[in-house]
Amino acid sequence: MAMFSKKLCEQKLNTWLEAEERIATGQRYQIGTRMLTRANLKEVREEMEYWAAKLAEAKAAETDGGRNRVYRVVPRDL
Repeated sequence: MAMFSKKLCEQKLNTWLEAEERIATGQRYQIGTRMLTRANLKEVREEMEYWAAKLAEAKAAETDGGRNRVYRVVPRDL
């Protein structure tokens, strides 16, 4: 079973996508001697990857119970 619901994962992923968009439009700026730096883009992308993976887990849990099925086949020559 997935730890987070599909809906929550989608919301979190969308939040981080919006954050990336905002950072891309103005990562850092300076007024006089003062400088403002927004969030680190690398950290935002890591969070996006995390929530994308959690979303994939939630979707897998929804479709096939969250388990990858592996079958073993033994070829026989009759």
